[in-house]
Amino acid sequence: MSSPLWIFGYGSLLWDPGFTPAEQCRARLEGWHRSFSMRSIHYRGTVQDPGLVLALDQRTGAACDGIAMRVEQAQEDEVLAMLRARELISDAYLERRLPVRCEDGRQIEVVAYVIDPHGAQYCDLPLEEQAQIIARARGARGPNVAYLRNTEAHLRAMGVQDADLAWLIARVGEIGA
Repeated sequence: MSSPLWIFGYGSLLWDPGFTPAEQCRARLEGWHRSFSMRSIHYRGTVQDPGLVLALDQRTGAACDGIAMRVEQAQEDEVLAMLRARELISDAYLERRLPVRCEDGRQIEVVAYVIDPHGAQYCDLPLEEQAQIIARARGARGPNVAYLRNTEAHLRAMGVQDADLAWLIARVGEIGA
């Protein structure tokens, strides 16, 4: 028997996983940092005017809190195919199997989509530049600011404090988006 398929949500997968999890738990991924380090040319921006979306960037000493979601065994192939079509739409993300620790103490392996730091869509921008981009960008799935607000609201509801996202929410609001 193979292990169950778990997916790690840390950005849009928190509020729009595209499937109904059979089980979920708050989980921590060590060694990775959630940041707006991916230029979005499809969903929250365009090739001509890229937006920004969250990615997992590998960093020593970092940790990212999110949700581990178990997929029903009968739906594993279908869900993985759907997520690959969605998350691997360009070569920006890499699919990795990584260990996380659930809030209840369990350690499980999850599928996580992490940024390729050598890819063309990778960026490491100051928060002010991120805010300026997020305030104006728009893509096939709507305004970039909606992505920021949805993610921050879901993290806050989970009790996760993310200082960068809180700063971006305030600054984007000042810009007027």
